[in-house]
Amino acid sequence: MKTKVWFITGASRGFGFEIAKAALANGDKVVATVRSQPEKLSGTLKHDNLLVVTLDVTSETHVQAAVQKAIAHFGRIDILVNNAGFGLLGAVEEASDKEVRESFETNVFGLLNVTRGVLPHMRSQRSGHIINLSSVVGLTSPPGWGIYAATKFAVEGINEGLAAELKPLGISVTAVEPGFFRTNFLDGSSLSTTRQVIDDYKETAGYMRSAATQLNYNQPGDPVKLAAAILTLADSSNPPVHLPLGNDTLHYFKQKMDNLNQELLAWNDLSRSTDFNDSQAGNQSQSSTNE
Repeated sequence: MKTKVWFITGASRGFGFEIAKAALANGDKVVATVRSQPEKLSGTLKHDNLLVVTLDVTSETHVQAAVQKAIAHFGRIDILVNNAGFGLLGAVEEASDKEVRESFETNVFGLLNVTRGVLPHMRSQRSGHIINLSSVVGLTSPPGWGIYAATKFAVEGINEGLAAELKPLGISVTAVEPGFFRTNFLDGSSLSTTRQVIDDYKETAGYMRSAATQLNYNQPGDPVKLAAAILTLADSSNPPVHLPLGNDTLHYFKQKMDNLNQELLAWNDLSRSTDFNDSQAGNQSQSSTNE
């Protein structure tokens, strides 16, 4: 396999850091973007094939500048990893308009900014792979995670449409849905909680807030193994549109599919009752003509 050039957002910690580290160890070249203090990451990874770029994904101007630096330095971008984002924990009603908009600004609109910035280069190459970091809550939304899940549901929709649009151009698109991995996601560096707390939700979103504290740094997933899985994905000649990672994700996705199938069966008759009966209308029209 030829040496790949990676463009990874949110590379200062967590999944982004581990993926960058693994790609460099694999002999690839990496453009690692961070919101601030690029010298810290440069000092930690210390590699000739590493270019660290400061990037605020919510700014199209920043994105265009970062992509141009990447192209000028390495000549191409083969793999885009849209990893930058943060969580918001709290009941849907508890989330303020400002908190919701900030979440979508980074997790959805930021992802779109970077994707639009990189795609002209991938289209000109007629090759590339976009890997969108979604989540276990990208297809199922537990209490307390409704707003964060909404951003990841949006990523899933973008991912599927983009995959269909780019396949004829030789560009692959994959949504990776990690479960709970032992990163710093659940502490204050990557997770916000709603400022408002409503007592009526103490058994649902409130319970989830407490559970997240207990789960922090006790998650079952190994981020180093996730990074290795991403490298395997990047080497695939026929990558999937969805890649769930973690036994917990597989459990929750199967549960979601089982519940959905049960609802489809239970409400099948009502679901089928809303179409026009064109054959009956046609028969009535023919009967009127014959008379």
